[in-house]
Amino acid sequence: MFIHHVYFWMAPDATDADRADLVAGLQTLTSIETIKTYHIGVPADTSREVIERTYAYSWMLMFETPADEAVYQTHPKHVQFVADCKHLWTKVVVYDAVDAIAS
Repeated sequence: MFIHHVYFWMAPDATDADRADLVAGLQTLTSIETIKTYHIGVPADTSREVIERTYAYSWMLMFETPADEAVYQTHPKHVQFVADCKHLWTKVVVYDAVDAIAS
């Protein structure tokens, strides 16, 4: 299993249209064949010292293998998404993870 989790920060003056454009852009990626599961999220209404809530959107993907995630990274739809939407965010942080316990 390979988890690819991306967090997007938008400018404080981002409009509702900007936010809709980012979500629409993410939705264009959902048909990439190597994606097993995806989730588009916003910060939950939770409040503890360890919780990071300053991001605007999260994009979580599950792949069967690291090779499947590599296909996603170079897929034309992903390349187009970055080109079309990179002006919408001010910061992106990515966390990639693989299984800690062999199955």
